[in-house]
Amino acid sequence: MKTGFYPKLAFDGIRKNRRMYVPFICTCIGMVMMFYIISYLHYSDTIASMNGGQIMRSTLNLGSIVVGIFSCIFLFYTNSFLIRRRKKEFGLYHILGMGKLNIARILFWETLLTAVISLVFGIGFGILFSKLAELAMARLTHAQIIYSMHISPDSILFTLTVFGCIFILLFFNTLRQIHFSNAITLVKSESVGEKPPKGNILLGLLGMICLAAAYYLAVTVADPVSALGMFFIAVILVIIGTYLIMIAGSVLFCRLLQKNKRYYYKANHFVSISSMAYRMKRNGAGLASICILATMVLVMLSTTVSLYFGMDDVLSNRYPYQFNTTASYNSFDTMSDENTASIRRLVSDAMDKYECTPSNVSDYRSACFYGYLIDNDFVCDTPFDSHSETANYLEGKIFYFVPLSDYNKMMGTNETLESDEALLFSTRDSAYNESTISFEHGMKYTIKKQIDKFRPDGNSMANISTTFVLIVPDIHAAVDAIAALPGNEKSVYFYWHYNFDTNLNRDDQILLANDLSSTISDFFTQSYKQNTGIKSCQFESRAANYEDFFADFGGLFYLAIVLSIVFLLAAVLIIYYKQISEGYEDQARFDIMQKVGMTKREIKKSINSQLLTVFFLPLVGAGIHLIFAFPMIRKILLLFNLTNLHLYTIVTLISFGAFALFYTIVYRITSNAYYHIVSGASDSR
Repeated sequence: MKTGFYPKLAFDGIRKNRRMYVPFICTCIGMVMMFYIISYLHYSDTIASMNGGQIMRSTLNLGSIVVGIFSCIFLFYTNSFLIRRRKKEFGLYHILGMGKLNIARILFWETLLTAVISLVFGIGFGILFSKLAELAMARLTHAQIIYSMHISPDSILFTLTVFGCIFILLFFNTLRQIHFSNAITLVKSESVGEKPPKGNILLGLLGMICLAAAYYLAVTVADPVSALGMFFIAVILVIIGTYLIMIAGSVLFCRLLQKNKRYYYKANHFVSISSMAYRMKRNGAGLASICILATMVLVMLSTTVSLYFGMDDVLSNRYPYQFNTTASYNSFDTMSDENTASIRRLVSDAMDKYECTPSNVSDYRSACFYGYLIDNDFVCDTPFDSHSETANYLEGKIFYFVPLSDYNKMMGTNETLESDEALLFSTRDSAYNESTISFEHGMKYTIKKQIDKFRPDGNSMANISTTFVLIVPDIHAAVDAIAALPGNEKSVYFYWHYNFDTNLNRDDQILLANDLSSTISDFFTQSYKQNTGIKSCQFESRAANYEDFFADFGGLFYLAIVLSIVFLLAAVLIIYYKQISEGYEDQARFDIMQKVGMTKREIKKSINSQLLTVFFLPLVGAGIHLIFAFPMIRKILLLFNLTNLHLYTIVTLISFGAFALFYTIVYRITSNAYYHIVSGASDSR
């Protein structure tokens, strides 16, 4: 054959089916561009040099994996629309004498053309916008902006490798479908209807059970740590339940509408319902995919936006005071006034330089240990920094004993306790509903009352486990009882906490923090050599860690924006292909209906009926998923020390409203394409 014959056929095939291929290629370009940008940022030296740069690089690496896997799955899904449309054409080639090997050559050139266009333009746009993306990330994370631009060879090679493999897999998957189909099957592929799945009632009930279980987990989750452990189980149940209900339940829904004669036998309902019923298996899968993508976008944006704009709330909870000092000692007795007074003097001398005095001072001692709370009994375990491999750390609790005298002095109260009474405080909204608490069925306290005005140290708020603080009248008796428990692993840590605020601005706080950090570090080194009983000394500053938090949450926010764009591209393409493919399938039916008297106005009314009947189901489903996920996500946000419920509620409502508007606009645009096809206003071929 003449040279260039197969490439010409491939190019003509893409050109003649441009209504299907152009959106697919544009989406491929968009995903390649996003993948390159994420990979570029991951390899960027500028990102690595930022505060929290290594954490951001790890986050971006995870993002590139997610985009790569999602791109593979989604392009396989959308490619099925293209192949379904092209099978009739390939069948005609086969009938006219062209062998399957020749068709394979056409497919090879089509895949090659699509891959080259997607990769060249995708990487080109990625290079073009990569610096803009880097500047945006620097802006979000409050990092120093560097305006020099460079191209990352590693990112280009990585992108070519990943998407090259995806296009190769798409080519072989298409060959597989053509190889196992004969000429007649290929020619009639577009006219083959989808049969509703058998046993749809059972599948629908199973889907409802999965969703009910997921919603139950989300609503009844007891504490933030449990919410984190249950989240992924709930996500899997929601995905399974959504697909089963959308596929099987939508078939049943159409049948019920058909049985409703007053609704079904109307011009604007009859055609849309009858055409949807037989193809609802594939239709339902598409609607379920849109619903899941919408839910993912809404969850990602609502959480990351809340964290980013709730930064001050997070910092205030993570660092209850502007300056937080925690010293560890060998025993409670070594926390003498002489040892602790030395650190107070160091702080006072450093603050004299900045002409300020400490305010809102928190000064108390504590004894700390780790274990599990079972009903009203605390079972001690190995210490939380070296717990046994069999221990479920997420279910563990960190316990502090604090002397009543220190509590009264710090809080300005005059509480009194009997020898077997205690006050209880817990972090992360973890309620303790028992009236007593015991330790391995030995020492036992009656909870006189639960307090809510105690502010623990920053370490307690940073730890993922729930922290309980027990204010006791005699801490020596409490510590001796814990130490006497059998087993050498019953370790107790002794801490002195000295925290305070100042009237300094953020810049001066950072300068003071640098001075105090250096001074306290030198003091600890000398004290450790002199064997004064001090084991370690940790100093933290809210202002000094401000930029690190912006780097972490800004990186998450940026990644959420990128992934949301990718998922929205996917949702838009699913919506578009759903409209186009169904338009071609319904074209003959509407043509017949027009010949028997159906007007184009009635066709539009029928299309609008389909919109109201089916197409907004994914949006409604995403809204329901988001409502039930709200309690679980809120508790997970508590692990990040975000307690601003009002902020999260407002952000969630705005996110859903914006997405609903976007979804409606996309549908209106794509429904016009459907209308033009079925009404014969434009010729797609």
